[in-house]
Amino acid sequence: MKLVIPLAGYGTRMRPHTYVRPKPLINVAGKPVLAHILDRFQGFDIEEAIFIVGYMGDQIAAYVDTHYRFPITRYVEQTELKGQAHALWLAREYLSGPLFIIFVDTIADGNLDVVRDTDADGIAFVKEVEDPRRFGIAMTDASGKIVRFVEKPDTTEHRLALIGLYWLREGRQLVEAIEELLARDIQTKGEYYLADALQLMIDHGAVFRPQEVEVWKDCGTIEATLDTNQYLLAHGSANDAHVRPPRGLVLSPSYIGQNVVIEGAVVGPYATVLDGAVIRDAVVRDAIVGEGATIEKALVEHSIIGPKARVRGRFQRLNVADTSWVELE
Repeated sequence: MKLVIPLAGYGTRMRPHTYVRPKPLINVAGKPVLAHILDRFQGFDIEEAIFIVGYMGDQIAAYVDTHYRFPITRYVEQTELKGQAHALWLAREYLSGPLFIIFVDTIADGNLDVVRDTDADGIAFVKEVEDPRRFGIAMTDASGKIVRFVEKPDTTEHRLALIGLYWLREGRQLVEAIEELLARDIQTKGEYYLADALQLMIDHGAVFRPQEVEVWKDCGTIEATLDTNQYLLAHGSANDAHVRPPRGLVLSPSYIGQNVVIEGAVVGPYATVLDGAVIRDAVVRDAIVGEGATIEKALVEHSIIGPKARVRGRFQRLNVADTSWVELE
């Protein structure tokens, strides 16, 4: 089994935090988004991991090489952002045999083991949503087989949204479909989308089935990242059970890193506080506080504070990037 992760985007909706690190390395509930995704596949025999990188891709490679060991790890650079299918095309020489494709915004809770027993050529993991118009969707027939993929539909009639996780029995079929997609210049809103390539596979006889997931979270925006932080802390990522600061209070669920100073402060619920942070005479809840950050005399809520940033003063809703200094009088 191979694992393919396209992650070359700029993460513009996560700025200012993505000015200094790629979005997949933003920490949520105690570890980077990318780590949550990679750990999801520990039960599979991943023989090759392929990362399609771009913006600050050297940080991605450094993190993966330090924390994970795959039999083969490859990094493919995407310098022009022409879409999902284009990204996969750049890795075409490695796309063979069974493989998972997952986009780095996707944190899902569902049954991945279905791929071990399916008779299909591919599985698209989906989640029913109220308004599918900003997603790709899967349309099924009476037997439950996918008959059409549509990227960003104009109506809300079909609501099985593609969550950005796919399994293919044979990667070469996808390569052939993307080759046709590019040759025919099939674009949706100016980009080459994976859903359009998968539709070509169906047109040529491939059988796809949907697999609905129970939970679908993402980390594409500040709001979504904080929501995902809440979900992960409430479902196994919290470590606050034995955290008892002598002059502070930690409320569950929260994640507290190593060497964190909590003095005269209330931390949590839904707080992620990373290594070396200092929280003094403050309240921090529903927030992510980076390594070495300092928060004093402030109520910080629904905020992300970058590593080594300093916040001092009064209540604000903030997104403060690394090494900044905010003092509110």
